[in-house]
Amino acid sequence: MQYRIFDPTGNITALVEDSVDVALQPSVAADIMRKHPEVEQVGFVSFDGDLPSLRMAGGEFCGNASMSAAALFALKQNLPIPATLKLSVSGAPEPVAVRLEQREGETFRAAVRMPSAKVVQKNSFAYADLKGELPVVQMDGISHILVEPASPFFSLCSDRAAAEMAVRQWCGELCADGLGLMFVSGDALTPLVFVPGCDTVFWETSCASGTAAVGMALASETGARIDRTFTEPGGSLRVESDPRTGETWLHGSTKQS
Repeated sequence: MQYRIFDPTGNITALVEDSVDVALQPSVAADIMRKHPEVEQVGFVSFDGDLPSLRMAGGEFCGNASMSAAALFALKQNLPIPATLKLSVSGAPEPVAVRLEQREGETFRAAVRMPSAKVVQKNSFAYADLKGELPVVQMDGISHILVEPASPFFSLCSDRAAAEMAVRQWCGELCADGLGLMFVSGDALTPLVFVPGCDTVFWETSCASGTAAVGMALASETGARIDRTFTEPGGSLRVESDPRTGETWLHGSTKQS
């Protein structure tokens, strides 16, 4: 099995280049993650069609894997940088644009135009004796919940077992392809992501789609464009989101490990 490992802001991602039947992808991903415990997610790439394609093992959408797949394609094709590529990505209804902005050795600065949110709204949630409303950003391929310190649910950030049970429960209630809990305090973001398609729960070192979702939620709340950088366990990610145009760009970096 031919695969390469990338490091997009610590969210270690394996990209499999061999053709693997979709039904077998979760088990192949599990094998790779057992062999490489640092790997948090696995995607399957193909560069033979009209567009480079990426399918995550659980069929979800992933921004960090998208910029990593674009970087792999650029390396294989020896593309001049800067370059803008379009990729077919699981969970995204339209091709995803990725800008590779700078290359230093095997490290790329990159920006991903994120799929627009289908819905940004507040939903009522309950877990154990906790109850309240939380902002939900529903996207094709994944949804995210924003949890801030004023919420009674913010206590879950320090009770990891309870948080992991809650994200599984709420993912089922929302019928989501994947669900992230984004614990945000100021400019600090701690992401927890559950993907039912491959039954994985990770406190991720960074989450591109979750960071973008936080930007979308804050922009929707204020009605104005935002440009914020969040510090996550693996480093920093920057989001630009404009509610008037519906356009959101996620800025980060990726390198081959």
